[in-house]
Amino acid sequence: MVKTRKQFGQHWLKSEKALDKIVWAAELSKEDSLLEIGPGTGILTAKLLPLAKTVLAVELDRDLCPLLVKKFGAVSNFLLMQGDFLDLNISGLAPAAFFPNNKVVANIPYNITGPILTKLLGTISNPNPTPYDSIVLLMQKEVALRLCANAGNHNYGALSVRVQYLADCEFICDVPAKAFQPPPKVDSAVVRIKPRPIAIPAQDPKALEKLIKLSFATKRKMLRNNLKSIIPVEALNELLIELDLNPQARAEDFALAEWVRFSDRFGQWQINSPQP
Repeated sequence: MVKTRKQFGQHWLKSEKALDKIVWAAELSKEDSLLEIGPGTGILTAKLLPLAKTVLAVELDRDLCPLLVKKFGAVSNFLLMQGDFLDLNISGLAPAAFFPNNKVVANIPYNITGPILTKLLGTISNPNPTPYDSIVLLMQKEVALRLCANAGNHNYGALSVRVQYLADCEFICDVPAKAFQPPPKVDSAVVRIKPRPIAIPAQDPKALEKLIKLSFATKRKMLRNNLKSIIPVEALNELLIELDLNPQARAEDFALAEWVRFSDRFGQWQINSPQP
């Protein structure tokens, strides 16, 4: 077993059951060009290569690269890039045969899950202009639950709204800590994310982003308390009543469509309200 490096958040997946679930969730065909982030020792890579047209793997740990080259260097549909996925300009570096990628399949470093999701999906105000067909990730279970949570669920938060604006999220399976060597301190899960056209576009996506950030700043507070710095309580109550939303609500009570409606009407209020 190759020694892990704590600075990279490495935990080697050893469960065949979990690996098979990841591969199943990816729904692979010989037409798929895959991006794998953090292949590590290549245990998932070995399962992906026979099923896909190409696999472009990006590995930060330069000490693992010789191992990956030894294992897969002679495989014609495998390409390894050494570097930080968050910084690499893959489109400018990858040969045409390996890019663009239409699917992502990866066991990602948990400590940079947020930035990875942003790079893959984009943001509400700046979505990825060339979205992937699907993104299957093994991640910390707590984050997976947040991605897939619906309004009213205690896991539902700003991340839920931001990602669900851009994609559909599906919880595939739990992966316990014992499935890794060494075992992490948290449980994990497999999630399938399918980017799609925005169902209900906000009139001002940047305003929606700001509103979500402020509204979820203190999750357990009522919405009016989180937003009182930008809108008087009385005005907020009027807007919510007009939209048939509960003035006593917390941010976690609003579904995605309600957030868009609220953002659109809030923007109109800002334009029409008397300026100080």
